[in-house]
Amino acid sequence: MLLPLRHISLQLSDWSRPALNFLANHGGLIICALFLLAGLAAAGDYGISSDEGNQRQIAVGNLNYILGRADRVETRAYVDRYYGAAFELPLLLAERALGLTDNYQIHRLRLTLTHLFFIVGAFFCYRLACHLFNNRLIALFALLIFLLHPRIYAHSYINSKDLPFLSMFVIALYLLERAFRRDTLGAFVLLGIGVGLLTNLRIMGIMLLPAVLALRGLDWFYAGGGPGRKQILRSGGLFALAAGLTAYALAPYAWTNPLDYLTASLALTIDLPAPWQFFQGAWIPSTALPPHYNAVWFGITTPPPPLLLGLVGMAAVATGLCRRPGALFRNTPGRFLGLLLAAFLLPPLAAALLGSSQYHDWRHFYFLYAPFGLLAAGGLGWLARRFSHWRPGRAGVYGLAGLGAGLALLQMIQLHPGQHSYFNFLVDRTTPERLRTQYPMNSWQLAYREGMEYLLARHPGETLGVLGSNKLVRQWKVLPPAARQRLPLAADRRRADYELRESAAPGQPELAFDLVFRRQIYNNTLVAVRPLDAARMTPEIVSAYRKIYRQATAGEPIIRADYNVYREGRRLTFVRENCAPEEPAAWFSVRIFPRHPDTLPLPLPQDGGYVPLATPGVRLGQLCMAVLPLPDYARDDLILYQRAPESYGSYSGYRSYRSYRRNDLPAWAELYSLSQPGLGELIADYRRNQPPPAHRDAFEVFLDRAGGRNRLLYAKEDCSPKEYATLVTLHIYPMNLADLPAEHRDNGFDNRDFALDQYGGRPGGECIAMIFLPDYPIAAIRTGQAGIWETNLYPPADPESLRADYAALTDSQPAARAAFDLYWQDDRLIYLRETCAAADTAAGFFLHILPQDVADLPAERQAAGFANLDFAFNHWGGHFDGKCLAAVPLPDYPIKGIRTGQHIPCPGELWAVELALGR
Repeated sequence: MLLPLRHISLQLSDWSRPALNFLANHGGLIICALFLLAGLAAAGDYGISSDEGNQRQIAVGNLNYILGRADRVETRAYVDRYYGAAFELPLLLAERALGLTDNYQIHRLRLTLTHLFFIVGAFFCYRLACHLFNNRLIALFALLIFLLHPRIYAHSYINSKDLPFLSMFVIALYLLERAFRRDTLGAFVLLGIGVGLLTNLRIMGIMLLPAVLALRGLDWFYAGGGPGRKQILRSGGLFALAAGLTAYALAPYAWTNPLDYLTASLALTIDLPAPWQFFQGAWIPSTALPPHYNAVWFGITTPPPPLLLGLVGMAAVATGLCRRPGALFRNTPGRFLGLLLAAFLLPPLAAALLGSSQYHDWRHFYFLYAPFGLLAAGGLGWLARRFSHWRPGRAGVYGLAGLGAGLALLQMIQLHPGQHSYFNFLVDRTTPERLRTQYPMNSWQLAYREGMEYLLARHPGETLGVLGSNKLVRQWKVLPPAARQRLPLAADRRRADYELRESAAPGQPELAFDLVFRRQIYNNTLVAVRPLDAARMTPEIVSAYRKIYRQATAGEPIIRADYNVYREGRRLTFVRENCAPEEPAAWFSVRIFPRHPDTLPLPLPQDGGYVPLATPGVRLGQLCMAVLPLPDYARDDLILYQRAPESYGSYSGYRSYRSYRRNDLPAWAELYSLSQPGLGELIADYRRNQPPPAHRDAFEVFLDRAGGRNRLLYAKEDCSPKEYATLVTLHIYPMNLADLPAEHRDNGFDNRDFALDQYGGRPGGECIAMIFLPDYPIAAIRTGQAGIWETNLYPPADPESLRADYAALTDSQPAARAAFDLYWQDDRLIYLRETCAAADTAAGFFLHILPQDVADLPAERQAAGFANLDFAFNHWGGHFDGKCLAAVPLPDYPIKGIRTGQHIPCPGELWAVELALGR
């Protein structure tokens, strides 16, 4: 009996050994294949990111440029040309080769190819770990660490900008290690091609070019004499040539002027125009993020096991290099580990020191996860070696690492397809809505797709009209055609069955609608789907409305209109007692106008405008009402509106700056102030103290400094709908052109043309608008409405600056005396009058400069023989302590003389002075 069993046992042993060897030798390839199969099956679950349309257009622009066609990249967004197309162009060519035209098919192809490239990068990470650690088990853990990062895994579908750069970065690291290990000319040429591709994907990839050349320099130094040095010089030169030619060939916009393209790309990396960021409960400009921004995001969004192992690996590498610093200078694996440590630490440090703008968590530095994952694998190997003589301890290290990988995989499955919103235990996830009040959760706007899929599953076979903002429309376009047919986009609320929108702010329930669908990640609501039929309200909601009605109407209304408006603390209640059954449901909105933009927890467009809030009305028998809680930051002026339901068909939440059609005026609108003096009182006070505009159709424009920051107030009584709809021009001229954004420097002014509905409203038939001015010193402001009116303003000088200039003159004698004393100081001509009224500076000043050489003058002034620098007094100065002072900068060419004074059209010169300077 035992002989047959023994024979079978030997056969099983003979079979299992090759199988185990196969798994050991090809485990990385098998895991990548399994992840690829699962990834292809899951690709259809992901929506379209907010960047994908622009990414595809970059490829279209580059292709049109190559083919000699005009494209919007040349004319609309100059920054688009500095984004590489090495990955986007193949996606576009594949799309056109397959003849795809439907948005769903194009989107699915892009998801698939982007994820495929991620899997390719993962396999190269495995191969690199095999060579670094000479241990296939450690290499498999490096592969799993790379694949099982929830955020990065989700971005491997939706992000065709940052994830291809991560994949290419790990491929370039593999080629770098391979080139130095083999030390052949071909290996360095291949490395150069890889670095060129990396640089095209994102200019930050150029950092590997000096790193490789520095390492070749060290090898040259230690090579001594002989042919070895020549080989090193040839390989380094061929590498640099291959990298440069590859990067140049793949950037069509660099073909005409590669140096300008390179400098502009680097400048854009440092000073990228980007929106404000919501970080740790506050809105922060993307150019003023704290130095710890990337470190915090990395720490709270990376799974704990690799995070801990990475810290261990970094400490082990740093300790080893301190003990044997010579490893940095010789071609050894230790030097490469030091390079990985530098690659992880230096880029975010440089970004913090340079103040580079960033957005959407740490997406600009996702590539750092490649060196960090390899260091984490090294940390696992270091721990295993500590227990090399104790098998249970070594098995425990590997077991805990495997358990961590399994937990990460389980979390990814649970969060699918919302892995892009993963947070680890370092963030409080237990308190409801805690995360949403601290960090952005739906930056990529993907959850709308899940809401639509929920509706399809809830109503099988039905056709439902859906309504939402442009964010929803973007996701709707990439649904399968059958789904789009079942969920047609509704034109307005009356024709919609459901509305999809982002959830209300914490503590601000929208009583009018039951919550049908709530996509939650760690108790955080990403998208709510709400029925629009108020008749579906539950008895509890009806009771809540009636209680609020009784509490509100116990007091006096703050506004009497079609709907009376009542205020109780932070809550506004809109009430109409006798509401006709045929009357359509109303929609109400409030615009919050801050006295100072820093009082708000979120940014305003171009440092101006308002924050919109909105709520629907409901009908309870003959009673129509609406409830709108005010957020804590609403402390100043409000404009309250009542609008028809179709007028608000594309409401898009707190970041909406034009929430209705410009010519669609509300049923009524009123101004109300929560503070004193309010906007209405300020405008009335300015009207009493300033003369009315000369043109009857002109707006009154006031420069207000009451809120601690300069702002312009526009006002016009009895403002017609046509005047309200006409665009307002606003040109801001700085004292120093360098203060202007780069795109405005050629104009010489900051162009902030706007529509009144963007920065104001029409309460009570009066047009009101408010816009904050930039912080830099302003020389003049020109504003108006084309063909109707125009006003030029000169902001008054800071009194403290005027006092400082005055104090500097106390020991000086004037160069001339007239109606004003004239001083020459620091290439400025200073006008001073000790006792001065507003009337003394109302007349214009003329200032004529006679040069030593007429050729120094602009061509248009050479015939006259002098430079005409006529100015208004407030352009260069102002009043203080009963005095007035203006300091006019003079040109830097040699001046023979000056003639200056004041004049009015009739009778002409009021006074004049001639100065012979001879400088």
